[in-house]
Amino acid sequence: MTNDHSSKPTTILHRMVFEKHVCPWGVKSKYLLEKRGYKVEDHWLTSREETDAFKAENGVATTPQTFIGGKRVGGYTDLRTHFGLKVHDPKAKTYRPVLAVFATGAGLAMAISWATYGTPFTPRALEWFVSMTMMLLAMLKLQDIDQFSTMFLGYDLLAKRLVPYAYAYPFLEWTTGALMTAHALPWISIPVGLFIGAIGAVSVFYAVYIQKRELKCACVGGSGNVPLGFVSLTENLFMVGMALWMLATML
Repeated sequence: MTNDHSSKPTTILHRMVFEKHVCPWGVKSKYLLEKRGYKVEDHWLTSREETDAFKAENGVATTPQTFIGGKRVGGYTDLRTHFGLKVHDPKAKTYRPVLAVFATGAGLAMAISWATYGTPFTPRALEWFVSMTMMLLAMLKLQDIDQFSTMFLGYDLLAKRLVPYAYAYPFLEWTTGALMTAHALPWISIPVGLFIGAIGAVSVFYAVYIQKRELKCACVGGSGNVPLGFVSLTENLFMVGMALWMLATML
């Protein structure tokens, strides 16, 4: 895109730039305007008093505020809307968090396989992908175990009857993943993986496909907005599959 300032109307941006705080939305607004080819008159609000006075004078509740051609556009979200760009909806359901975990688990597994065996594509890489992904998902749950347990109790069949299981689950998942990664103590990792994976799979299938409930999955912790469904079921089936694979290799 050519930045032809001459064809663009005058653009004025008012944003907070304090000694110890620079408004990130103001930085984003300036970048977006310049990216779209606007020459920005960048007005800094350098104190709380100056910011409050600006808000009162213009009848606005927040900063930054952008004015294009003398007309107020608004804040960063308003600016994106003005340009026809997608606006982030914090309430929108998305699989992005869990897909990011899967991608990171795959990347770690292939990297270690490459360093160890000279190729990223080995049976061990597949094993590490599953076990490391389990640990990553458990880590997210452990960041706020209270919030996780509350969401988990909404659909897990065992947790509804035995509340402490909701608190124990992330620790069981993390430990099982670590043991499976190391191929250590299979007499612990295999039965635990089978147990929590099977209970989880049955719980998700029952809630989603039998009861037809629309719920948020607790798989990436309580703060995520991942819908309970196929991806959630996959996490549990991976656990069961990994446990059965390890059992088969032992026989």
